[in-house]
Amino acid sequence: MNVSFLLRPKATVAYLYDDYSLRQTLEKMHHHGYSAIPVISREGKYISTISEGDLLWFLIDGEGGEIIKTQIHDVENVKISELLGNDKNPPIHITSSVQDLIMQAVNQNFVPVIDDLGSFIGIITRKDIMLYLSKE
Repeated sequence: MNVSFLLRPKATVAYLYDDYSLRQTLEKMHHHGYSAIPVISREGKYISTISEGDLLWFLIDGEGGEIIKTQIHDVENVKISELLGNDKNPPIHITSSVQDLIMQAVNQNFVPVIDDLGSFIGIITRKDIMLYLSKE
């Protein structure tokens, strides 16, 4: 059995494009109340997931640990693609097993799902997995 029955389709979830500014990212995350959100390319390919922590760490200046003093209008010029590093929220394939899904969900609030072409098609939340397992 694959994971498609738990999928929240792309049309029903919030996501960001990798060319969004830091300000757009903050506004969208705040509006939806998310602590992490998928990032995709304009072509629909999954790129990464960005979290509140990624945004906060960006505001800390490297070795010295001094806080960068930034005006809100300055973050309009920072693209989130500049903040993305190693993806701590790797996607699973739509044909993955429930066991693979559970292993991914142990360390993340949601699991991005991609198709054969690497296109983002939605997410599966840890909450939905837990509800499914509680019914089994």
